[in-house]
Formats: sequence, structure tokens, C-alpha cells
Amino acid sequence: MNQERLAKVYESMKAEGIGQFLVTDPMAVYYLTGAMLNCGERMMVLLLAEGKEPKLIIGKLFPQDEETLGTKVIYFEDTDDYVGMLASEMSEDGVIGVDKVWPARFLLALMDKMPSAKFVNASYIIDHIRQIKTADEQEKMRAASACNDKSMGELIPLVVKGMTEKEMGEELLKIYLKNGAQGHSFDPIVAYGDNAADPHHEPDDSKGVYGNAVVLDIGCMKDGYCADMTRTVFIGKASDKAKEIYEVVKEANRRGIEAAKPGARFCDVDRAARDYIEEQGYGAYFTHRTGHNIGMEVHEYGDVSFTNENVLKPGMCFSVEPGIYIPGVAGVRIEDLVLITENGCEVLNHYTKDLIEVEV
Repeated sequence: MNQERLAKVYESMKAEGIGQFLVTDPMAVYYLTGAMLNCGERMMVLLLAEGKEPKLIIGKLFPQDEETLGTKVIYFEDTDDYVGMLASEMSEDGVIGVDKVWPARFLLALMDKMPSAKFVNASYIIDHIRQIKTADEQEKMRAASACNDKSMGELIPLVVKGMTEKEMGEELLKIYLKNGAQGHSFDPIVAYGDNAADPHHEPDDSKGVYGNAVVLDIGCMKDGYCADMTRTVFIGKASDKAKEIYEVVKEANRRGIEAAKPGARFCDVDRAARDYIEEQGYGAYFTHRTGHNIGMEVHEYGDVSFTNENVLKPGMCFSVEPGIYIPGVAGVRIEDLVLITENGCEVLNHYTKDLIEVEV
């Protein structure tokens, strides 16, 4: 059990008036215990209560070492009334925090057994703590991004080798493993031609042809932390219009990064990128938020959108990824990760953003 992280959770619970917290998101449990517990459809709860030791309630199919885990473990059989067992370990009233991902079949059964209690969504407690990366986490984010940069450099020349989008993703996995990563942090997006104008295209058997824009949205997992970056390159010569779009996106990316500093808001970063694209006449073709938070998961709590007025704080890490997508012309996205520092931000990606035309 990570005592420093646990102490922050208890402190926040007390401030919010939450006496008990049912932590059920596997990644949140991993964040606190160091144990990744994926129990499928079976119930798994880390029970936190003020003034009491943590308790893990889990099925016997998933035996744990209490000493390694750092918490008491209570096991149930599949045929047990395991929700009743959980209720018996809890106070019957007061405010109970629940993870937003806990299945309704468990929550509703617990609410029936504890009618005097008030249940609230408390996911934000751990979400907010995870948003601020420690010095050790920051180093791991830098290392993951460095691996991603290196791997991008090895992937780009392959766009002219006649591989399908799916085959490019398979080749990228080999590159990641060779470079010391554990694999993909998400399914990579490799998109040729008109597919590049679909912001979240799922790779298929398409192959690139001369003049195509190629969106490469890739991320590796390294030592438990995620990388994510996007570069757009061209097979052979890009058209004049595609070059224009590319430079607009590149400048929007720069402006978004420039706006990322402590005291600013997530919406300020989004507007810095979005306003420029709108000024250049392409606002209708920028169809998604400017970014997302990242860490142990590729999409963590918090996004870079014009509706998010939360203030940026040192230790936050998120993407800046504006794009313009025009079918029949080009799809372009450029993405970097930034880490908020005391005075501004550190860009974690260093692979060039100059326009690249890969010779056939």
C-alpha cells in the first residue's frame, strides 16, 4: 500500500465529509496498492474508512498476499452474499463514496442493505490526486515519451513500404518491444489518404499511395506509464493545400503549448489552438477537443476543452493535439504531451514537427 497516496485520499475524504469510500476501479486500486486486480464480472472493493485499516473484499479465485498488499483481505465464494459481506464491514449510515465505474448490480444491492446511508460519486478524490504527477512519475512519463519519439522515427520510413494500416500497427509493436517498451498504450491509429480525414479512424487493410497524408497517432506503455503523440507525414509530395493545412495545425499546436502554464485553465489551452484554426477559416474541420490528461492510463481524468475551466497546476500532464480533417484534401493532426512546471510547461516530445515528405 502506498501510504503517501493513501494519506492524501483520507485527507480529501475528511475535507469532503465522506466517511467511507468504496474504491473499485482497478486502476485506482493499482494506484494505491501496486496490485492490478482485474476480476471481470466479480465484485472487488477496496474499502477505506476514516480511523480504520483498509480492507480488500475479493473473490477466492484471486488470492492475495496481505503483507505485500499492505491491507487486510476478506475473501468470498461465488455463492456467498458478497454484497452483504461488504455491508457487514461498513458503518450503516453517513456519506459513502463510490467509484463511478462500479456496476449498478452491486451498488443497487448495497443501497438496499444500507437505506440510511447517502451514496455519492467520489471518483474525483483519486482522479484529482492522480492528476498531479510526482517527480518519479514525471521521470517515467519522460522515459515513455522518449521511447515513443525514437519509435516514431523508425515507423515513419515504413509508410512507403506498401504495408496496410493494420500491418503498420503490428510493425510498431515490434519496434516498441525492441526499444524497451512493454507494448501499445492504446491501439495505434495509422490512417492513409481519406482515412486520415477521419479523426478516430480504425486501421484497416488500406495502403498508402503517392500524395497521401498519413496520420500516425501512437503511444507506448513503459514501466507502467503511457506515451501518446501524433505526427502527420506525406507519401511523396504534399499538395499545396495540404501544406497550408499542415502549417495551420502546426501553429495551432505551438499556440496551445504556449498557453499551457500554471494558473491558466484547460479551456485557455483549447481556445489558443482553436481560435487560430478558426481565424484561418478551418474551424468547422477541427471536430474534437484539444487534448486529454494522461499518466498510468492514456485517457485520465480531465480534458483540454473549451468547457473545462479547471486551473492548470504543476505536475499535470496532458496532450495538445489540434487537427484539421477535410475529406478529399487531407487530414492533419499534430500532438505533443506537455508537463506543467512551476513557470510554464515542458514538452515531452522532441520528434520534429517540420513537414515530412517521405520519398517513394
